[in-house]
This record gives sequence, C-alpha cells and structure tokens, in this order.
Amino acid sequence: MGKLDGKRIAFLATDGVEQVELTEPRKAVEQEGAETELISLEQGQIQGFEHLDKGDRFDVDRAVKDADPSDYDGLVLPGGVANPDFLRTDEDAVEFVRAFFEAGTPVGAICHGPWTLVEADVVRELTLTSWPSLKTDIRNAGGNWVDEEVVVDKGLTTSRKPDDIPAFNDKIVEEFCEGRHEQLAAATSEAS
Repeated sequence: MGKLDGKRIAFLATDGVEQVELTEPRKAVEQEGAETELISLEQGQIQGFEHLDKGDRFDVDRAVKDADPSDYDGLVLPGGVANPDFLRTDEDAVEFVRAFFEAGTPVGAICHGPWTLVEADVVRELTLTSWPSLKTDIRNAGGNWVDEEVVVDKGLTTSRKPDDIPAFNDKIVEEFCEGRHEQLAAATSEAS
C-alpha cells in the first residue's frame, strides 16, 4: 500500500523540460501509488533534454486548456530553461498553476520551474529556492529566495537542480500525503 494511493498528480511541462526532473519525481510519486498525468500546452509529445542535448520524447496525457486543476491532488513543475519559459507565456498554463495555489493544493517546483510561479504571481511572502539565475526574479516577485537543497513553505516544495532530486522527491511525497494546505490558499488570496 503506497502513501499516495488514490491521489492524482499533475506534471506540467513542455518542450525543453529537463528530462530527469520530469522522470525521477514522476517515478517517485508513482512508486507511492499515485496516478500521474503529463499536462502540456497541447496534445502529442514533448521533447525532453539532458542539459543542452535532446533526450527522450514523452506522450502528453492532456492539454492544459482541457485540464481541471481540481481533478488533481498535487502539481509538479520540472525545470529546464526553455520549458518554464514557454509555460509562463501561455495564459492557460499560468492560470492552471495559480489555481493550485488558490485551492491550497501542494505544488513542487525544481530548478527553473519556479519561473512559472513568478508569472502566476504566487511567490509573494513565500520562501523558496531554485536554480540561482532565478534569484532576482523571485525576489522581485516578492518571494524570499534561499540557497538550500530543498525548501518547503505552506505546501510549496522547491529545489535547485538535478542533484537535489532525492530530497525533492521525499518532500513532494510528504506534502502530497498531507493534502490541502490552508495557509497556501490564504497566502495566495492575500497576495492578489
């Protein structure tokens, strides 16, 4: 019996996703019994990357415009430089992410993944980490950036890079187990 039996976790990613930041967290939550869905900007496949080299292609389960955030018990935002840059310019993707925060549903974001959080205006008053190049963006959006392996604040779990994946995976499983975080929903509504 897995810790996440009966839970559905959304993974939001598109072309340019850092492959290991998609596959390893997905494997970790599935091993705990969760059902996962890869949500992207459109149906078909997305191109994974291993740093700057093309990796595998991944089948998309649902286009973000057709996905209902209330159908999921958690959200994971993998990194890769291009992936979150594409996501943060898509209105449906940004609204999808924001809805998780408004509902207090736990979210995990790693590496460049928090760029989409900045665009969704949900980092205000939260402490988080990321790839170091996002530090100024997060601070300018009202977040408190720290350089730590994994940070959890009100149901938001963040990590800096692929080396942090084991710690990230442990914490997202723990947060998804806990379920809805009232403080996350409250912090999001106060910030808007």
